[in-house]
Amino acid sequence: MSVKKLASRQSPCLGAHLSITGGLHRALLAALRLGCTTVQVFVKNQRQWVAPALRPADVARWHEVRAENAFGPLVAHASYLVNLATPHRKLRQRSVSAFVEELTRCDQLAVSYLVVHPGAATDGSITRGLARVAAALNEVFRRYPDCRTMPLLETTAGQGRSLGRSFAELAEILSRLEQPQRVGVCVDTCHVFAAGYDLRTRRGYDALVGEATRLVGQERIRVWHLNDCLGTCGSRLDRHAHIGAGTLGRVAFARLLHDARFRGLPMILETPKGTDERGRDWDAVNLARLRRLADRRSDDDNDLAGG
Repeated sequence: MSVKKLASRQSPCLGAHLSITGGLHRALLAALRLGCTTVQVFVKNQRQWVAPALRPADVARWHEVRAENAFGPLVAHASYLVNLATPHRKLRQRSVSAFVEELTRCDQLAVSYLVVHPGAATDGSITRGLARVAAALNEVFRRYPDCRTMPLLETTAGQGRSLGRSFAELAEILSRLEQPQRVGVCVDTCHVFAAGYDLRTRRGYDALVGEATRLVGQERIRVWHLNDCLGTCGSRLDRHAHIGAGTLGRVAFARLLHDARFRGLPMILETPKGTDERGRDWDAVNLARLRRLADRRSDDDNDLAGG
């Protein structure tokens, strides 16, 4: 049997961004209840620069729950306070220090990937902003050369002065790294759609994957964020919607879930939390929708549109 056919029969590695309130391991337990094989977490309070060190008992409990269950690669998301593109010296140093601290925590938890937004070029210069992101990451690795967790640059919607709305921008950052092999990419479906990549059609999806492969390398894509979009294609509106309930639609997700090139990679929901009108947890609802799409026999546009 070919590798492609074998991969196409494997279940996708689905998860969601889940809370660590009450203890880090709570996110793993919540993931298990949802039937997930991966999870994304914050490894500290993402609204604060400084946080207490991880308690050994919490780290031990995390590893205990993980060892008892069949999880795939686990993912963390960096604090939104971190801005590696900032032109302001004090904020840059604070961002670099915070990012090193989060990588240290990820290593303690054996988390495979730490997703980070490239940041905002608040001086209005994309070119200088991209160079600053690379310089910041170079400093991170100089400060923490033994880091095992891989940072992932996340694609963005391009809202305001945020960087990362195209694979060309990510490629520019990677080209300036002293150790480019240590950094990967996280693709967010809402963000790339809002940035102008029309994933609703086969041609648009193939164009995105082709551009990513050409500019950053397919092997660098390590995580997908699965979010529908409230805005239109190219709107640059970073507003997530429930799967199939936004302007992106279910066909785009089915096509991705059927793509053997990305099977086995963590695919993380970041859709709105809460319950639907029937009192069902939205994460459970969205995961069920994704699993139904993954279980379809075909990723043909006409077949999917009719189901």
